[in-house]
Amino acid sequence: MKKLRTRSQIANASIDILDTEFFRALCEPARVQIFRQLILKGRSDVGTIAAEMPQDRSVIARHLQQMERAGLLRSETDGRHTFYEIDGPAIVSRVDGIAALIRAMVPFCCDRTAS
Repeated sequence: MKKLRTRSQIANASIDILDTEFFRALCEPARVQIFRQLILKGRSDVGTIAAEMPQDRSVIARHLQQMERAGLLRSETDGRHTFYEIDGPAIVSRVDGIAALIRAMVPFCCDRTAS
């Protein structure tokens, strides 16, 4: 992340990072439940995940694809099966970037000691 120096740069970066597919993917209860399943079971195919969910397999497959595009999951195809798993390093990197942005934002809008 490049060094942000002005309030305007930080505001623009905040909007860019908060209005992303990453956060939208985490706002859907079904996707959160899928994420939970992958934490509990680890690498799984669509059928295994769908067996634990009330939605149809095709709906689960679309959710998984969206979560992969958002950088939450990675997939690997083995024959006719696609296996999904949480992409921990990518999530950590994204969260680290968000934390850095919030640290840069504090002096401009949230620092109570500055008043």
